[in-house]
Amino acid sequence: MGRRVEYDRGMSNTKVSDNVQELIKLALAEDFGDGDVTSLYFVPEGLQARALMRPRSRGVLSGVRVAEAVFKAVDPTLRVEVYLGDGEEVLPGAAVMMIEGSARSILGAERTALNFIQRLSGVASMTHRYVQAIAHTPCKLLDTRKTTPGYRLLEKAAVKHGGGNNHRLGLYDRAMVKDNHLMTDGDIGHLQHCIDKLKQERPGVEVELEADNLKQVEGFLGLSGVDYILLDNMSCEDMRRAVEMRGNRTKPYFEASGGLTLETAPAAAETGVDFMSFGCLTHSVPSLDLGLDFTVDR
Repeated sequence: MGRRVEYDRGMSNTKVSDNVQELIKLALAEDFGDGDVTSLYFVPEGLQARALMRPRSRGVLSGVRVAEAVFKAVDPTLRVEVYLGDGEEVLPGAAVMMIEGSARSILGAERTALNFIQRLSGVASMTHRYVQAIAHTPCKLLDTRKTTPGYRLLEKAAVKHGGGNNHRLGLYDRAMVKDNHLMTDGDIGHLQHCIDKLKQERPGVEVELEADNLKQVEGFLGLSGVDYILLDNMSCEDMRRAVEMRGNRTKPYFEASGGLTLETAPAAAETGVDFMSFGCLTHSVPSLDLGLDFTVDR
């Protein structure tokens, strides 16, 4: 198992973690190659510039400190002032940050910095819309593992910035038993044995079981050590009945997933499920449009 590196999700974060710095290096190497030929040949070497990063549309910010780190990685002498932080709602034209210094350096960092903040702000903005759609219920919004390879901690931080919550971070922090895992006969006794063994050997790991129908829900409710039951592609009526089957118990929690959209989310949340998970928050989100407005000192 690889080393787990945490990403600071706080808005007061003043630096990004080592793994994000490595991701920035890879992105810059991909873009620069053996040199920014446009700036080298068309921008005077000593030219100084000032640029303001502004959103072109309304949304929620995420990746502000990552964008700042990109500018600093290209040229540590650049002066960067951050005005708005991760998790803040913005309107078109708002000043997110100011970058001042070598025009060549700012231009070289521009696209990579924008790629990070646009993508992550898109995740935060989409999450915010879904959170608002179910805000009238106690149901909480979750992301999934359907993330961009290498970007998982950043994208999950963006979900938090948008007001959502994180599902498991990887294969190691929650057992999620789907139909593809039940390659035996699915015997309840065998399933209980597996849960007991996991809880004994890894007591901090939660267990979630996927149910496709109410008969499976009934069987899973009879097991001990189950923390979550995922209601996969169920109708609102079946989800409501599943919640009723739990009775006065707090756990296992119910998570609705599969086939849900921004339009159907409110009705599903009203069934009484505790959580709803959406892969679209990270796997098919449109980026938030941001750009740099330049002024030049000649």
